[in-house]
Amino acid sequence: MASVSRVSISILLFLALSSISSLAVADEAPEVSVEAPEVPVEHVLTLEASNFDDALAKHPFIVVEFYAPWCGHCKNLAPEYEKAASALSTHEPPVVLAKVDANDDVNKELATKYEVRGFPTLKIFRNGGKSIQDYKGPRDADGIVEYLKKQAGPASAEIKSKEDAASVIDEKKVGIFSEFSGEKFENFIALAEKLRSDYDFGHTLDATLLPRGEATAKPPVVRLFKPFDELFVDFQDFDVDTMVKFIEEASIPTVTLFNKDPSNHPFVMKFFNSPNAKAMLFLNFSSESIESFKSTYHDVAKDLKGKNISFLIGDVEASQGAFQYFGLQDSQVPLIIIQTADDQKYLKPNLEPRQIVAWLDEFLAGSLKPFKKSEPIPETNDEPVKVVVSDSVDDLVLKSGKNVLLEFYAPWCGHCQKLAPILDEVAVSFANDADVTIAKMDATANDVPNDFTVQGYPTLYFLSASGKLEQYEGDRTKEAIIEFIQKNKDTTSQASSLKEEPTEQESTLKDEL
Repeated sequence: MASVSRVSISILLFLALSSISSLAVADEAPEVSVEAPEVPVEHVLTLEASNFDDALAKHPFIVVEFYAPWCGHCKNLAPEYEKAASALSTHEPPVVLAKVDANDDVNKELATKYEVRGFPTLKIFRNGGKSIQDYKGPRDADGIVEYLKKQAGPASAEIKSKEDAASVIDEKKVGIFSEFSGEKFENFIALAEKLRSDYDFGHTLDATLLPRGEATAKPPVVRLFKPFDELFVDFQDFDVDTMVKFIEEASIPTVTLFNKDPSNHPFVMKFFNSPNAKAMLFLNFSSESIESFKSTYHDVAKDLKGKNISFLIGDVEASQGAFQYFGLQDSQVPLIIIQTADDQKYLKPNLEPRQIVAWLDEFLAGSLKPFKKSEPIPETNDEPVKVVVSDSVDDLVLKSGKNVLLEFYAPWCGHCQKLAPILDEVAVSFANDADVTIAKMDATANDVPNDFTVQGYPTLYFLSASGKLEQYEGDRTKEAIIEFIQKNKDTTSQASSLKEEPTEQESTLKDEL
C-alpha cells in the first residue's frame, strides 16, 4: 500500500555564432568556442497510462517500478535502479527498466490493474505483458543486474558438464530426462517458467553429472536439491500444478530457523508466504533448555507434515519485529503463537517443552480461545477524538449504537499526522451530538477487527447507528468530513426503528458483517 513526478527535461540553449569573414577588420572579437553542457542520459524509461501498453509491445522483457514521489524506499532505490538500467542497456537479450508514478491520478487505474499495494512495487513483463511476475530480487544495482540477467535467460539451463552442475548444490530444481522433448519435458519447462522468479531450474540427459544421488535417478524425474532435511527428493508426477505444489512444500524446511543469519531469510520469507497456518516458537537460543525444545518441536512438525500447518523456531534476539507485530513481550518467552489463514492468533506464553504436544492438540481440536493484540484500555478518554483499542472496539464502535467515524492510523504516518488536527476539529463540531463519535485506533499496536480492511494509512470507516458500514474515501477536509457524517448518520430513534424492521438489503449487509 498515491502529484505528478515527471522526468526532468533539460532545455539546452545553443548559441550560433556567425561565421567571420576572412575580410573582417582586425579588432573584431575572436571566435569563441561554446560547448553545451552534458545532459545526463536516463536509462530508466518513464511510462504512464498513455504509453504503457506500447512499451510492453515494443520490449519483450521489461521491468516496471511502480513508485510514489513521497516514498522513502523509492527514493533510495532510484539511483540503484538507474545504475542497473545503465549496466543492462547493452545486454543481449535486451533488458529494459522503466518506472510509473502510481501516485499520479492518470496512472492509478494502471496501478489497480496490476495490484500495486505498496511502494515500490516492481514487476517483470514478458512477451507484451502475456507473462507477468513479481520482481523478487535484490535492491542494489549489482544485485538487480545479476538477478535480471538470469531472468532474461532461459527458465531452465541445460547441464552438460560437472562445471554446469556445480551450482546445483543447495537449492536447484533439476529435470532428468532421456530426451528433451515430449509432454513431460514441456511441462517441466512450463513449471520453470512459472516459478523462475523464485527458484533456479536446470535439465540434463546425464544424471551422473549431478552431485548427489545420481545412481538412484530413473528418468524422467524432477529432483529437488536442498540444504536442509533430506538433501534431495525426487518427484515423477509431471502435471504442472502438482509439481508447483510439490516444490512449494518441499522447499520449506520441516522447521524453519529464524535468527540473524541472512542465509536463512529466504526460507523465512517462504514460511510467511505459505497459505498454511503458521506455528512460531520463540526462544532464547542461549537458554539451557533449547535442545529439549528443538527436539520436541521438530518431532511434532514431522508428525504434522501435510496437515496444513508450518513450523518456525525463532531466536528472541532476532525476532523483535515479530514481537512488535504480534504484540508479544520478552517476559512471555518461551512462547508459541499460531496464526491461521483467516488471521486468528493463538498464544501459549511461558511454555515448557512437555506442553507443546498437548497445546497443539488443543489447537487442532479447535478448543483454544484466540489471542488478540490490544493496547490497554485508556483510564481516561476525554479528548475530542476517542481512543479505541482492540479490547474496546466492540463497546465504543461495533456495538455502541452510535454513528462512529473511526480512523485507523500509524504513529509514523505523515498523512495521519496531517489529518489529526482536522479530526479534532470535526470531533469538536459534534461535541453536542450524543449520537456521533469520532474515534481513532493505532493499527500497528492493535489487531484490526475482521469487519474492516486496512491496507494503508490513514484508513477511515463510518459505521451508522443502524449498522451500515462504509469506507470514507472523500476529501480529508473538515468541511467534507462533516458533510459526509451529516448526510449518512442516523438518529438514535431512527436506528432503533431500522433495527426493529430491517430491510432485506440491510439484513444481508449485517449477515456479511
